[in-house]
Amino acid sequence: MLRSSRAQARRCWLEIRQSRYLSSAPAPPELRRLHYPASSRSRRYQAGQEMGQLSLAQINRILKANEHSHILPRGPTSHGVLGFHSNTLPSNHPSEDRRSSATCLLGRGGVLFGVFDGHAGPSCAQAISQRLFYYFTVAMLPLRTLQELDRAVEEDRAVPPLLEWHKHPQDHSSPDGGAISFHSLRNYWQERLDEDDEEDNEDDGRVTSALMDAFRRLDYDVSVEAQVHLSLSSPRRVSIPGEGFSLSSPLRVALSGSTACVVHVSNGVLHVANLGDSRAVLGVQEEDGRWMALSLTNDHNAQNPEELQRILGEHPASERKTVVRHDRLLGLLLPFRAFGDVRFKWSPEMLSRLYDTRPDVLSAVSESVRTLPPHYLTPPYLSAQPEVTRHLMKPADKFLILATDGLWELMHRQTVVQLVGNHVAGLQQQRPIVPSADTTLGSLQRLLLERRGRVQSVLEDQNAATHLLRHALGDDGYGSVDQNRLARMLSLPADLARRYRDDITITVVHLNDL
Repeated sequence: MLRSSRAQARRCWLEIRQSRYLSSAPAPPELRRLHYPASSRSRRYQAGQEMGQLSLAQINRILKANEHSHILPRGPTSHGVLGFHSNTLPSNHPSEDRRSSATCLLGRGGVLFGVFDGHAGPSCAQAISQRLFYYFTVAMLPLRTLQELDRAVEEDRAVPPLLEWHKHPQDHSSPDGGAISFHSLRNYWQERLDEDDEEDNEDDGRVTSALMDAFRRLDYDVSVEAQVHLSLSSPRRVSIPGEGFSLSSPLRVALSGSTACVVHVSNGVLHVANLGDSRAVLGVQEEDGRWMALSLTNDHNAQNPEELQRILGEHPASERKTVVRHDRLLGLLLPFRAFGDVRFKWSPEMLSRLYDTRPDVLSAVSESVRTLPPHYLTPPYLSAQPEVTRHLMKPADKFLILATDGLWELMHRQTVVQLVGNHVAGLQQQRPIVPSADTTLGSLQRLLLERRGRVQSVLEDQNAATHLLRHALGDDGYGSVDQNRLARMLSLPADLARRYRDDITITVVHLNDL
């Protein structure tokens, strides 16, 4: 609660801004033909190589260090979500992946989940994971609700939270930068208040529009915040101690980048907004009990022919051989859509000014962002516009898997869905067996043998995301886990781990409480 005095209110508001920001469109596109490269095993550790061995207890400590589970209360506020399992395993130090999950408290409500895959450092992924859900909420709220919020802020009164976060204690949080973020968010909702027409409709097109607006506006604000920060800098000036190295520095955020895959679940309808090469895959149980993987996202990279044609069509024919080289944007970046990465968006003049005036910041970021990209002629080259798809939940839809590309490089989506499906079935089989009156000793023995086989692979992990991590790193090629292989993969030293696997972040959303 905000206290009566203005000074106390401002201090309290800063806390809210840092950790709990204010916690009709065309029909959404149908799913187009999906384009996926074959599952790559190029980063897998070669089984013949010898590395230090870990005990089972050590393996479990590493795999379970960041696992998180949450059960949603039954009822209309769950919107069809039973709960979720999540985990993240770093390869980079620090990890460049982030994850978020939250329940929307105002408006039409809903539950939000997201995974964010950073590159050129963790700063952008960190900022987006903390801010994007607030932008979506602001985009969804009726204007009259925004007016009430704005009056409360203006009068230093208590403001109801917009989001209830579901966070693991070890999830990263930025202790600074909240004031800038909140200022940008408030500018966004004030611009919405200037709109002439009120959008009170509750159709799905509004969700699609809100997701697209939230993505684009947050990326715009990240860029503007960095430009303002740069304009306040004198050429070659000595920065405030630690300023250039702060992970939440606007320039650090804008110079790094992040993909994002976000799902909004409301009243049994899934809207997935994707930017980059993380994926959302639905686990569907068919009538005969078999599992089917239904992809709800497209990869935005050179392996997707339609995405490749899009990026080539946005630049002159004279650049056809340079816009994408070696399957990378300007020969440097794998995803064709991302937050941040202003080195692919700003004008050459602005980038040159950055390189000339802020060597303190450039010294703190990766070497790849310290110079102008080659053949940088007609920016912007990178888009922050997500591709949004809609899916109406059916009784057969049992779970949704959101994961960064570190998982999909190691496992095919059908394998991932099969593993989660078997895991769910195995956990169910652990429930007490209550024989019926006509159960024979022979049938009971067969039931017990079947149960033992099903639960054997899930006894180690109650968390489905941890179960996937274990199999992704220790797969023996036959559907089981090779403990020696798993130990070797987890014991790779920091300077080698990135050569064999990426950061991996997974959220498994259990569905159908309708």
